[in-house]
Amino acid sequence: MSSQPIAVTGLGMVTPAGMGTDATWEHMCTGVPTATSDPELAGLAVDFSCRVPDLDARRRLGGRLCMRLDRFGQMAVIAAREAVTHAGLDSKDWDAPRVGVVLGVGANSLSTYPVEFRRLQDGHADKVSPFALPRSVPNMVAGAVSLDLGAKGPSFTTSSACASGTTALTVACDLLRSGACDIVISGGSESASSVMCSVTFGQMQALSRRCHDPAGASRPFDADRDGFVLGEGAGVLVLERTSHARARGARALAHLAGHASSCDAYHYTSPDPRGDGLAQAIRSALADAGLAPHDIGHVNAHGTATELNDKTEAQALHQVFRRPPPVTANKSIIGHSMGAAGAIEAALTVLTLQHQLIPPTANLGRMDPAIDLDVVTKIPRPTRIDAALSVSSGFGGQNAALVITRA
Repeated sequence: MSSQPIAVTGLGMVTPAGMGTDATWEHMCTGVPTATSDPELAGLAVDFSCRVPDLDARRRLGGRLCMRLDRFGQMAVIAAREAVTHAGLDSKDWDAPRVGVVLGVGANSLSTYPVEFRRLQDGHADKVSPFALPRSVPNMVAGAVSLDLGAKGPSFTTSSACASGTTALTVACDLLRSGACDIVISGGSESASSVMCSVTFGQMQALSRRCHDPAGASRPFDADRDGFVLGEGAGVLVLERTSHARARGARALAHLAGHASSCDAYHYTSPDPRGDGLAQAIRSALADAGLAPHDIGHVNAHGTATELNDKTEAQALHQVFRRPPPVTANKSIIGHSMGAAGAIEAALTVLTLQHQLIPPTANLGRMDPAIDLDVVTKIPRPTRIDAALSVSSGFGGQNAALVITRA
C-alpha cells in the first residue's frame, strides 16, 4: 500500500461554535467557550453542555429526511453537503462506485431509545416509531450521507470511542492509498448532550460539575480542572488521492500525510498513565508521514480536562518530542463531542495550517505544575507551521494520531 499523502479538498462542520466551517473557525479564534445551561438536562447533577446553536435541521434538510434521521445523522448530512460543495464536487459528475463514505460514531443515539422505551413501558407498543431503529443505529450516519450524495463506494462507520472520528480518517486514507476509492467523505458525528450521557458520565466522575459557571467548566491542562463538558457536532473532510484532485483541477487545503492507531491494553476506561500507547501511535504516524518530531510545529490535543487524560497526554508528548510544540485544546471551547471530536479537531488543524494561526485554549488560568506544555491561551498565536499533529484517545485504550501537512 502506497504511503503517498492524501489531499484534503473540502471541509464541513456543524459545531457549538457555529453552523458551518467559517462560523466555527471565527468563533474558535475568539477563545470564547460555548458551554451553557441545557434545558434538556435541567434537574440533573450536571445540567449544562455545549449544543449546536440554531441547527434547524427541518429547514436545511426538509421534514421527510429529518423524520428518518436522528440528530447525529442530521448533523452529518449537513456537514457532508458543505464539505462536498467546498471541494467543488458535484455528485452528478463523479464516478459514484469510486466514492466512499467512512464516518466515526462513538455510540448509537442515547436520545431516541428512551422515548421509545417509555412508550413500551406505558403499554403502547403500537406507537413505537418504525423509524426508531434505522434512524439510531450507528451505521446509518454513513448510510444517510451515501444516500444523500449518491456515493456508491464503501460505506460504513468506525467505532473506537472518542477516537472514532480520527479512526475514520485513518481508514479513509487507507482506502485511497490502496486504490479502492478516488474520493472518500470522512469524519465523524455525534450528539452526546443527552440525559443518559450526563447521568452516566456524571456517575463516573468524568464531567465537570461547575454548574455555577458552565462557560468556565472545560479547563484542559489547568490545575483546577474537574472533568469534561458534554458536546455535539459533526466534522467532515473530503479526502482524495492527490493525482485525482490534480486531474480535476482541485486545490488541496492540506495533506493527510501520515496516520497510526494503537491500544493501551491497560484498563477499560483509564488511559495508561505513562502514555506509552499514545506515544506509540504518534511515532508511527510520524514514520508513516516520513517526518521527524522536530518537523511538527503544532499539536491539536485530545485535551479533555480530566485529571488522568491531560497528564497522560503530556507524558506521551514528552516521550516523542524533546520539547513539545505549541498545543491547543479545542474542547475547552466546544466541549467533547465524543466520536465526532477527532474529526472536528482534524478539520480545525487543516484550518490552522491554512491560516498559520493556532486558536487559543480557553479557561487555562493556572497550569497544572505536573504538566509542562506550551499551551496557546487567550488569543490566537500566529506561527509558521508546515506540519501538525492531531491526536485522539478513548475508552478501551484506543489511540489514534494524524499528521497533517501544509499544502
